[in-house]
Amino acid sequence: MSILWTIIIGFVAGIAAKFLMPGPNEPSGFILTTILGIVGAFVATWLGQSLGWYGPGEGAGFIGAIVGAVIVLAVWGMIAKNRAA
Repeated sequence: MSILWTIIIGFVAGIAAKFLMPGPNEPSGFILTTILGIVGAFVATWLGQSLGWYGPGEGAGFIGAIVGAVIVLAVWGMIAKNRAA
């Protein structure tokens, strides 16, 4: 159930991250937004567990997933910017 919850939270977090950090280099479309949020939720969960904020069975909450998705979106923007140059 933990992974399913991470995916659901990640989807919503991906949408929120795109609204918080708009730009020309962001991924577009429903599928890429969903993947962005899911990867962000997993990044936030991994980072939180590594730093001791979450226990071994705990996942990132909604705010943590948004922060993770914003981090992934920023990295995506840097990669896309370097590719275009």
